[in-house]
Amino acid sequence: MKLLFVCTGNICRSPMAEAIARRLLAARGRHDVAAWSAGTAAWDGAPASEGAYLIALEHGLDLSAHRARQITTDIVASADLILGMSPHHVERALALGGKGKTHLLGEFAGRTGATAQVDDPFGGDLEEYRTTFDRLEELLAGAVERLEKPQADANPGDH
Repeated sequence: MKLLFVCTGNICRSPMAEAIARRLLAARGRHDVAAWSAGTAAWDGAPASEGAYLIALEHGLDLSAHRARQITTDIVASADLILGMSPHHVERALALGGKGKTHLLGEFAGRTGATAQVDDPFGGDLEEYRTTFDRLEELLAGAVERLEKPQADANPGDH
């Protein structure tokens, strides 16, 4: 399975989500799931933001090799499950052909309304990045748990 995380610039939220998901999946022995990321307005080749890089390091994750990439129809087509940070990320993935496999990360993890979104820490201080990282860890724990469920239960309410 190929799991794609989508945010705006692919330098903060989605790279952190990708790294957290990889660690959670590895801890569960889920080596059959590949996690990666892209952005709706990414500058191809840009590194992770300094805040994302530093906060990931605080949690034992290394984003030094991350390079941003723009979401495309090919990337969407190759993903089995697409999780966006905000509704406009979901809308963009749907517009690129992601129908039936695209969700808001928080909704996939069982949250509703405003609690289903992950706010962008870009331009904020390190504390905002810490808050975002913690939020991603919480939501991804729920999302990875949902991936463990039988397929019939894992995809209700597909977009």
